[in-house]
Amino acid sequence: MSRRGARSFIIGVGCTAFSKPRGLRTTEEMGLEAGTKALLDAGITYDAVEAAFVGYCYGDSTAGQRALYQLGMTGIPISNVNNNCSTGSTALYNANTLIKGGLADCVLALGFERMARGSLGTAYPDRESPIKVFNEASAELEDGLSAGKNHGPGAPRMFANGAQEYFDRYGANINHLAQIASKNHKHSVNNPYSQFRDGWSVEQVLAAPMISKQLTKYMCSPTSDGGACCIIASEGFVRKHGLENQAIEIVALALTTDEPATFESKSAMEVVGFSMSKSAADYVFAEAGLHGREGRDQVGVVELHDCFAANELITYDALGLCEPGQAHKMVERGDNTYGGKYVINPSGGLEAKGHPLGATGLGMHFYITMQLRQWAGPMQAPGLFDIPDKRGKYGMVHNIGLGGAVVCSLLRRPEFFKEGGEDGRKRLGYNHAYECRSVTRADVDKVKARKSSPYILERAKL
Repeated sequence: MSRRGARSFIIGVGCTAFSKPRGLRTTEEMGLEAGTKALLDAGITYDAVEAAFVGYCYGDSTAGQRALYQLGMTGIPISNVNNNCSTGSTALYNANTLIKGGLADCVLALGFERMARGSLGTAYPDRESPIKVFNEASAELEDGLSAGKNHGPGAPRMFANGAQEYFDRYGANINHLAQIASKNHKHSVNNPYSQFRDGWSVEQVLAAPMISKQLTKYMCSPTSDGGACCIIASEGFVRKHGLENQAIEIVALALTTDEPATFESKSAMEVVGFSMSKSAADYVFAEAGLHGREGRDQVGVVELHDCFAANELITYDALGLCEPGQAHKMVERGDNTYGGKYVINPSGGLEAKGHPLGATGLGMHFYITMQLRQWAGPMQAPGLFDIPDKRGKYGMVHNIGLGGAVVCSLLRRPEFFKEGGEDGRKRLGYNHAYECRSVTRADVDKVKARKSSPYILERAKL
């Protein structure tokens, strides 16, 4: 069923550096930086924001209000969102829904995370984790896989089992995972926001310590601290504020959850969301009026959820970026990097740039927005506008959280996009697509609402 509704656009984006979790920054600091940059980018103040959704997984209730109150206390609805690793994109989905439904003209989606070191764990040891049943289902399937019983922390073990099933079915192997990981680490060298910029080779990836039978350390995303923000607006708002030179249309956006096949199919790939991802991708392409290879061939750049190289491999197939069972062949052809059919994770992906859960999905939309504006500098995917349609190719985002939820989106330049005039680069004073700078009190003063609290602002850390 189509739920097209009104048109919606990303008009402002902001991101912090993603960094090792050392407790050096608070979530309100990261939220203030990302939000200030997004408002400056859009050329508006917080007064224009009619509602906000704030995503995070590890933090007390109303952390979203605490962060946004630094920008203003305007009485707007602020809702806090927690949807595991897809939290940031879920906040965006909720913001987009208000615009599509005609209930608002400008809505802010913010995400941040301050994480603990090491593998993901529960914050509530006094109760059973919702992910326990997924861990159990995956472990029960290991005897049917050629590698047998696996080991390692819960999340990498589950995704490794999904990759092993793909290996067994189609002939892929750990070398393909190493090529994916190395590709992402090499991409990250050009990203100043990235947590790791080491550019590991395939050989270095394979030589890293083993986390499971199929994954080495450099094939795994790290835990991270960071924040990101996107501001969504209606077409009328875009035109009223003269943002035709940077607004990027959200052509389609979907959020899907698990179906019985997750457990009943007895498939390790299904446990980690293969069909959930496929359903979300199929939905957004259909919503955009694209079907089969026609739609996939019009995509030029992708940010997808490579929490582990294992998931990037099977997600190529789930999103329909390759023929069924051919994800590893796509890797061999180089169709996932510069010079190939798609540029996938030009930011470096989660494996290299980091994975602060609440910020990840919004960070993905930050990077794709910058690609479609052609502001991405050394990360820029070539050829996005080398087609007859002046709107160019689509950018795609895929963000998954086990438990579970997948958000997929298709973004594109609108037909009224026109370059020139003052844009976000002028308002920030630099190109924040590929320059990472902190914000100042003067920056905050430019975008804060008329109704703001000196008591809160004097506690803001910049």
